Amino acid sequence: GQKQYEKKCATCHGKDGKAQTDMGKELKVADLTSAELQAKITDADIIKQITEGNEAKKMPAFNEKLSPDEIKAVATYVRTFKK
Repeated sequence: GQKQYEKKCATCHGKDGKAQTDMGKELKVADLTSAELQAKITDADIIKQITEGNEAKKMPAFNEKLSPDEIKAVATYVRTFKK
C-alpha cells in the first residue's frame, strides 16, 4: 500500500499524509493524520474515495489505475497515519 500511496497519492496528500504539499494546500486536501478525520471515516469510505474519486475535491478515481487489492492496500496504509 505504501508504494502505491507514494506513487498516486503523495503529490496531494504528502508522504506523511498531512497534505502540506503545494498541490494539497491549493486544493485544501484533507490531512490524513487528523484524529477527527480518521475517527469519522470508515475503511469502506476510504476505499470508495480511492476507487471513485471525489469530483468536488478534484480527487481522481483510481479504479482504472489500481486493482481492487491495491486500493485496499492503500486504504490500509492510510490508516497507518492515525495518531
